[in-house]
Amino acid sequence: MFHVEQFNKFYFGLVFDVGIVLNTAYKMKKYLSLFFVVLFLNSCIPLRIAPSISDYNVTKGKKFKRSLSRRQMFIFEDPKQANQFYDYVNTKYHLEHENVYDDIPFEMNGEQYFFSFYEVEIPDKAINLFPVVTSILFNAAIGTLEDAEIAEPTMARSDNWYLAIEVYSDLEKDCLEINSLSREAVLKYLRALKKEYLSTHNYNEVVFKN
Repeated sequence: MFHVEQFNKFYFGLVFDVGIVLNTAYKMKKYLSLFFVVLFLNSCIPLRIAPSISDYNVTKGKKFKRSLSRRQMFIFEDPKQANQFYDYVNTKYHLEHENVYDDIPFEMNGEQYFFSFYEVEIPDKAINLFPVVTSILFNAAIGTLEDAEIAEPTMARSDNWYLAIEVYSDLEKDCLEINSLSREAVLKYLRALKKEYLSTHNYNEVVFKN
């Protein structure tokens, strides 16, 4: 009888301990689930992601942004401040602030070419629901959810700038078009132009290089 009582105490004690463990695990699971839900909602939901260009792309301008022309364009990310490429082009080609954006003349292999450039902005946009969630949880906790004014979601935005360059001549309307005879030579010229622009801070230096 003594052994039976000991066994019963041990059995019910074990069941009680297991119950506590399971109950604790269940509560932890609930809290973890809530934590991950809040963590998910804390992250921004992207509405638009700007393209990432590691070096450069050649694509139809209108495909990249509707406001651009239908010509093929040499496009790369511009990490510098606004109007820096304008200053670089104005200095390098001695334009004296005349027609800096359009019909900039340059020579290549004894032939005359022209380029135009566009500063293009494409922002990243995302919506942040965290203020809404925290507002709901707070008002639910203090019992005022029905009468509460729930916070509005916020919009997050970060700007991304690109330079788009088109090249043409009297002989070819689009020198970056896939079948253009001057395409490879023009690409080589633009790659060198991009490298010089990004690596130069004092644009007067390019005058002496040229």
